[in-house]
Amino acid sequence: MRIPLLLNRSAGSRPRQAVAALAGVTGREREVLTLIGRGLSNPEIAQALHVTMATTKTHVSRLLAKLGARDQAQLVIAAYETGLIQPR
Repeated sequence: MRIPLLLNRSAGSRPRQAVAALAGVTGREREVLTLIGRGLSNPEIAQALHVTMATTKTHVSRLLAKLGARDQAQLVIAAYETGLIQPR
């Protein structure tokens, strides 16, 4: 399922498609998406989750595919749009 990354929407509203897209994401992938949304690099994510870089890259690749994102910057947007990350 592909999330349409909607940058031009009213503040405080979460697109239903974005939230629904997380239904296909595993718990570990949610953790990785949250850390990406907080700005962590792949090595920092690997260290935080006590996994190898290869495992981290696999999680990131699967998130890119599942969420229809072309890069980690779009994953950051997805983390905000789905409510995993809140602006400070």
